[in-house]
Order: sequence, then C-alpha cells, then structure tokens
Amino acid sequence: MISRDANEMQKHADSFDFILDAVAAEHDINAYIGLLKRDGNITMVGAPEKPLAVSVFGLLFRRRSFSGSLIGGLAETQEMLDFCGKHNITADVEVIPIQKVNEAYERLLKSDVKYRFSIDMASLKAE
Repeated sequence: MISRDANEMQKHADSFDFILDAVAAEHDINAYIGLLKRDGNITMVGAPEKPLAVSVFGLLFRRRSFSGSLIGGLAETQEMLDFCGKHNITADVEVIPIQKVNEAYERLLKSDVKYRFSIDMASLKAE
C-alpha cells in the first residue's frame, strides 16, 4: 500500500488535483492533503467515528481545500459515472458472491482486505 510507504508518499507530494477519501476510519488526513497540488481538493465521503485533526497550514499555503459530501442522488451519480467513463477511471474491487458475505465480514475484522468488496448480485439467484 503506497500510503504506508513514506518514500512513495513523498514521491507523489503535490501531484493530485483531487482526492476522494472514502475511508470511514481514523487516519492521518494531513498525509493525503500533502499529496494535493496548488488549488487541489480532497473530498471526504467516508465518515470516521472520531474527528480528524486537520493541519490548516497544509491547506493555506497551497490554497488547497477540504470538503465533504454525502452520497449524491441519481443525477450526481450518473454525472460521476460519465466522468469516470470519459477519463477511464476505474476502481479496484474484490467481487464476491453473496454466499461469501460472512467470510468477507470476517476478513474485514482481521484487516485482510485490500480492495472494497462488491457483491455479485447474480449470485442471489443461486440461493
């Protein structure tokens, strides 16, 4: 994982226009703010249980912004999907059948998850 490697994080400093942070756990948001270019934005869609400590200076000196958003409606979701399709933006996910949802949950508890789980809805027919 790049975010756990200080050298890799430093290599990518000041290189992103936008970061979508979907982490719903406590984490160092300032490390990610440091990855933003001048006028870059990081938007939170994850909701950690505890407040995140944000270093204001990481925002001020590079005119970076930090925002949040709840899940959008159909129009916003379609706009996002269209944008991703146009720019070939994809997500790394681990597709599982519904029958393995309990196993996936156990792996989540053990921190044995590299990507988000996506349930193959066709597997519901197998039940």
